[in-house]
Amino acid sequence: MLSALDRRDRPPDERAAAGLQGFAVDKNFLSSLKGILLETELDFLRCVSAIIIFLVVSIAAVTSRDGAAIAAFVFGIVLVSVFAYDAFKIYRTEMEPRATEGDQQ
Repeated sequence: MLSALDRRDRPPDERAAAGLQGFAVDKNFLSSLKGILLETELDFLRCVSAIIIFLVVSIAAVTSRDGAAIAAFVFGIVLVSVFAYDAFKIYRTEMEPRATEGDQQ
């Protein structure tokens, strides 16, 4: 009869590990054009959602008129400006439609 200690010392079942192969990162997809665009769009959405969250929290913090709340408001506004700059740079470098040579007449 096998005890719990015997089962723990055995290597994991091969069939159980084979079921997790669908969750592996596909490096071919991430290096393709579609994968790069997906990564860029997710990074841009991360910046936009951080801007919205920090702006709402900063405005909610300043309503208490406490010294620490005003410091949190200033820190939140600084973070909003940093994330806005990051979103702007992502848009300008990777998402903005580029003009071709025929369009630049």
